[in-house]
Amino acid sequence: MEAKLLAELDKANQRLKSAKTKVTIRESHGSLQLRATLPIKPGDLDKNSTGRKQYNISLNIPANFPGLKTAEEEAYELGKLIARKNFTWNNKYLGSDVIKQDCKTIGELLEQFAEEYFKNHKKNVKSEHTFFYYSSRTKRFTNSQDLATPENLIKAIEKIDTEWSKYNAARAISVFCKTFDIPIDLSKYTQKPENNSRKIPTDTEIIQGIDKFAVYLSSRGNQVSPEVKDSWKLWRWTYGMLAVFGLRPREIFVHPDVDWWLSQENIDFTWKVHRDSKTGEREALPLHKQWIHDFDLRNPVYLQMLRGAIAKKDQHNHADMTALTQRISWWFRKIGLDFKPYDLRHAWAIRAHTLGIPIKAAADNLGHSVQIHTQIYQRWFSLDMRKLAIDQALMKKSEVEQVKVENEKLKLENEKLKLELAKIHFS
Repeated sequence: MEAKLLAELDKANQRLKSAKTKVTIRESHGSLQLRATLPIKPGDLDKNSTGRKQYNISLNIPANFPGLKTAEEEAYELGKLIARKNFTWNNKYLGSDVIKQDCKTIGELLEQFAEEYFKNHKKNVKSEHTFFYYSSRTKRFTNSQDLATPENLIKAIEKIDTEWSKYNAARAISVFCKTFDIPIDLSKYTQKPENNSRKIPTDTEIIQGIDKFAVYLSSRGNQVSPEVKDSWKLWRWTYGMLAVFGLRPREIFVHPDVDWWLSQENIDFTWKVHRDSKTGEREALPLHKQWIHDFDLRNPVYLQMLRGAIAKKDQHNHADMTALTQRISWWFRKIGLDFKPYDLRHAWAIRAHTLGIPIKAAADNLGHSVQIHTQIYQRWFSLDMRKLAIDQALMKKSEVEQVKVENEKLKLENEKLKLELAKIHFS
């Protein structure tokens, strides 16, 4: 019946379109709503200064066949008001949305969030990852028992201490509100903070960092459960892979091609990122191949531990995958590192730049666009990194100049030899 109703809903919208009625009908929470671009609702903000905005209007029409007939009639009536420029926000069009929102808690709407969000977004790996970001942060920073009012949601944001957490929460809550047509102005909180301290490790610090796993082993107590006493090896291996390939932490755990990684045919030592990852499949190349040997990254023992870790998780479940990536962060803190897993990815991007690798090649290897590479990753180019890049560039220039001088010397010597040969020939 639901499929038949949706089919009839589509036909009704086609009829409205053919009649050039600037109104459509949509189903939401078991009710039918009218969607149209209308004058700004009283009390709402005109962010784009156009005087108009798209709204979903609930008239408490049930999502059934008689209700669809009523909704279509109401759509034609609203369309006439719009065409004649006679539309006004009266109680008929204002009331139902407010009533519906006032009686719903944040927790109740969170339960419906995924269903409503994917009505207007194509469902794929990337969109599911994005939705998980929005839903998890909305859930983390709000009280599920509070009513989903603009006042309660703004209070939740105001309670957050750090500027970046407040920014991330506001981004997520903004999408949450848009999904459920909650009128709210979060522009005060959605401006990206100017600074965000981040520690980008140098190559020396990365090598020192992996040694800290061994230090942890020698300093930990004896009261370690036999089931987890060797688990540090997996996270040491993960650390090495992040450093060598600049991978996103999740790209290690989503359907890893262990057989390829250990294969003798893998002469370029590439890591195959699975198509179910954030930006699809790719083969990532290492920058420092020597680290693969130094960090013992092709040791079958570690790869077997990887298989065991992901066997316990649903690789299509973002919560399960997030649990694994958060475990990496936990180990970074446990062994005393002053940088985070994602900082190894930034370090890879900066190292590629200092080595003179073309931006397009580096961006492709990291699985993102050139724009992202230049606008986001290069902002972490520290003073020390800039000094290194400049010194290397000057060194290369010096080497070129030296080659030119040597070439000139060789030319002079060559001319001198030609003259001497000529003298011998005529004598």
